[in-house]
Amino acid sequence: MTNTNPPASATPDPSAAAPGPDNGAPSPEKPEVPARLRGRKRNAPRWGGCLPWALVLAVLLTGFLIWKFPSFKAQAELGSAYAARIGCSCRYVQGRSLESCQSDFEPGMEIVSLSEDPATRTVTGSVPLLASRSARFAGASGCLLDPSR
Repeated sequence: MTNTNPPASATPDPSAAAPGPDNGAPSPEKPEVPARLRGRKRNAPRWGGCLPWALVLAVLLTGFLIWKFPSFKAQAELGSAYAARIGCSCRYVQGRSLESCQSDFEPGMEIVSLSEDPATRTVTGSVPLLASRSARFAGASGCLLDPSR
């Protein structure tokens, strides 16, 4: 007759507990972290390294604009006065439409706009948010800039 039961050492003892934190036995080892990943933050902000440079650039740009603002304002005053004088002469001396007068401007003056007041025969040249000057038709004297602005 043959023995069909397995030997005693092959069967596990149900009263013996598996090693773990509950019974005081050492816990299984944690997997080792590769050296290339040790000490690296996993959820680091994407723009964290660029933010200080962006702030420095914004401060420098603001400083440059404040430093150059008087120059920009003076150029805007000059451009609006030129546009008013040329627009007034074109409109009231030559008799052309105000839209055709803008073709007489120098290159780079696309930002200057013209408007007219037919009742007072005045043309106003303006640069948005910076300057506005007017020229009035004075008969035989041509167009004169208004000194009040």
